[in-house]
Amino acid sequence: MSNKTITDTNYTFPGQTNVYKGKVREVYSLDNDLLVMIATDRLSAFDVVMPKGIPYKGQILNQIATKMMRDTEDLVPNWLAATPDPNVAVGKKCEPFKVEMVIRGYMSGHAAREYKAGKRMLCGVPLPEGMKENDKFPKPIITPATKAEMGDHDEDISKEGILKRGIVSAEDYAVLEDYTHKLFQRGTEIAAERGLILVDTKYEFGKTAEGEIVLIDEIHTPDSSRYFYADGYAERQEKGEVQKQLSKEFVRQWLISNGFQGLEGQTLPEMTDAYIETISERYIELYENITGETFVKADLSDIDKRIETNVLNYLNA
Repeated sequence: MSNKTITDTNYTFPGQTNVYKGKVREVYSLDNDLLVMIATDRLSAFDVVMPKGIPYKGQILNQIATKMMRDTEDLVPNWLAATPDPNVAVGKKCEPFKVEMVIRGYMSGHAAREYKAGKRMLCGVPLPEGMKENDKFPKPIITPATKAEMGDHDEDISKEGILKRGIVSAEDYAVLEDYTHKLFQRGTEIAAERGLILVDTKYEFGKTAEGEIVLIDEIHTPDSSRYFYADGYAERQEKGEVQKQLSKEFVRQWLISNGFQGLEGQTLPEMTDAYIETISERYIELYENITGETFVKADLSDIDKRIETNVLNYLNA
């Protein structure tokens, strides 16, 4: 671990019962039904975790997600209780639904790639003919994905497939759909205030011990969402130009241009320290654009110790 990033954690908190390590976040379960979620500086693209961490990335993701949860909690209940450290969120333990609720307002990314390949049905949703990449859909569409374990790829699935396989009950799925549309609408409004377009995003939900469905994980971050700059969007579409984006798509494009798409037999290109520095700067720019606030860099002199001290102080209070 470079002293400036946190890419792996190994804590023992009081009452700890389990640790789950996802692509980016590490989740510590405590015996009092609390979860301590640490956003690391790991970067994942094409479902592959890059070998080096990105300074401040975990802090940025955690702070955007927790801010957006507070900005939407009047619409949809969420798991969050506190943020004792810039990289940490603490909240209620939930049983996660095994699907990601992906919602798209525009024909971009994966949807555009499928469309280009001639597909006119995505996750059971028919796609209109005659669309260009980055065109707006008549109305937002939900294209769910099954949640993969670390190292596996998430898979597209239709609502019918989810219900048929019993992944989510029909009653619960209706709530997930309703919450997804409400959150996307609010996210779209927040983005518009910042001169941005929320293109697509994904939400994850869980059920508390009391049986309440709540929003978990991250929301409206550059890792889970794609944003365009609203200014010049229409002109760029008109001219068939590439849209100016705020997301980690720039990392994916860099990987593609260096011959990597996460496919078998492909070698991960080396990210130089200079390139990592530029990714870190891009993430800070993302933060400031998405939140409308100046990013305050946390102390990186000993991140490991800082996180541990802040979490213990919170738990002991």
